[in-house]
Amino acid sequence: PSVLDSFALLSGQLNTLNKMLKHEKTPLLRNQVIIPLVLSPDRDEEIMRQTEGRVPVFSHEVVPDHLRTKPDPEVEEQEKQLITDAARISPDAAQKQIQSLNKMCSNLLEKISKEERESESGGLRQNKQTFNPADTNALVAAVAFGKGLSNRRPPGSGASVQSGQPGAGAIIAGASGMQQVPMTGAPAQQQPMLAGVQMAPAGQPGKV
Repeated sequence: PSVLDSFALLSGQLNTLNKMLKHEKTPLLRNQVIIPLVLSPDRDEEIMRQTEGRVPVFSHEVVPDHLRTKPDPEVEEQEKQLITDAARISPDAAQKQIQSLNKMCSNLLEKISKEERESESGGLRQNKQTFNPADTNALVAAVAFGKGLSNRRPPGSGASVQSGQPGAGAIIAGASGMQQVPMTGAPAQQQPMLAGVQMAPAGQPGKV
């Protein structure tokens, strides 16, 4: 309740002040001149608080700067010189200079935007993944450990090795995953081949 009462009091005072300022008999504040009545070289805590610590004293040194309504004399001279130089230029020349400056600015903006687009696209290319980790792991496992490979032999491959030959089973077991290449059109006495390796004849120990 105390906060609401204080808020209502402040609101009423602000409304009264606004009515007074908007009254037709009230002069415009922009037409009024601020005159310092008291200048002191001593430190003023009230001014420190109001200016948030920017102005410690209100002396004859800071008053001209803080109550100035016109720029410095040096700035006024430079501004007058610029106005004089601008008045000497013809409208056509001024228009050409404006167009040239606009063209330079547009080219610079295009270069900056192009560099930004290239940098963004380069970052996207660097961050984009170009491989599938699952496929890579599966391929490494298949090559190193034979994981996922089929143990089935192609049809007809067993006919190229006679079951009565000793050592043939050992060679086939030791050469898992090697393709058996039957020799078609070869003489009957020619020994069967296993992936380019001649099989041992019957009655002899298996030897590669």
